[in-house]
Amino acid sequence: MDKLAGMAMFVKVVEQGSFAAAADISQVSPAMVAKHIRTIEQRLGARLLHRTTRRHQLTEVGKLYYERCKTVLAEVEHAEQSASELQSAPRGRLRLVAPVSFGTQSLVPALVDYLHENLEVSVDLALDNNPHDLIGEGYELGIHIGDLADTNLVARPLKPYRRILAASPDYLDRCGRPQSPEDLANHMCLGHSYWRLQGRWHLVGPDGETREIAIKGRFTTNQGGALRVAALHGAGIVLQPELLLAADLDAGRLEPVLPLWSYQPTPMHLVYAPDRRPTAMLRSVIDFLVARFG
Repeated sequence: MDKLAGMAMFVKVVEQGSFAAAADISQVSPAMVAKHIRTIEQRLGARLLHRTTRRHQLTEVGKLYYERCKTVLAEVEHAEQSASELQSAPRGRLRLVAPVSFGTQSLVPALVDYLHENLEVSVDLALDNNPHDLIGEGYELGIHIGDLADTNLVARPLKPYRRILAASPDYLDRCGRPQSPEDLANHMCLGHSYWRLQGRWHLVGPDGETREIAIKGRFTTNQGGALRVAALHGAGIVLQPELLLAADLDAGRLEPVLPLWSYQPTPMHLVYAPDRRPTAMLRSVIDFLVARFG
């Protein structure tokens, strides 16, 4: 007789408490249930149950076999579910969290493209520069910029986050165009109040050389979007993500400053909790984002 069918019947006998109850729930005869158990015992060469007129009691071998059967049957169920999900269309609600600038400028357009291709998926995106407890707060995915601290998460590397220097043509016409990183000390530089090392910019040149430049300025804020607006209005030189400034640079509203230099690129990862059986939706979103930003 089929081994898995026998295991399943044995588990039902143990959990239902009798051959008759297992037969009833399985819609077979008690004789068929007894045949399953007898076949297993013959194959193993050991008794699994002590039978009395009132109830059945597991032997030591029976106890061990029962636990192993439950594990095997659960794995079979998981395998079948996974195979079914591989062929199913992504569906469900995805919750993810990302930093404000990257999320607004790059992630949102990408997610809209994904939603056009996957009509049964909905997205709940949180934009926040503060760290989050991905698992504790119920997020399936997160975009993390910077060094990774939580080693319990799966981290897929994306393209490093690059920040560049720019200013409005009006500001540069009035104050001059820097020719070297050291020239920045004589300019109004727009500061980000959340940066760990305020008052200093760490720049990397075309050959990998580095400069630590002390900067000064009269305008500081905690949002990159606000720094961009200040730069557009001629307040000074901004150091912000390339993706945030790209449209303004293309349109000529901003000009690159020291185009061969940038802030030291920051690692960026797509992070999520380990899961032996991810849903079709989660797999497809991960593959899509890694292809887009990896």
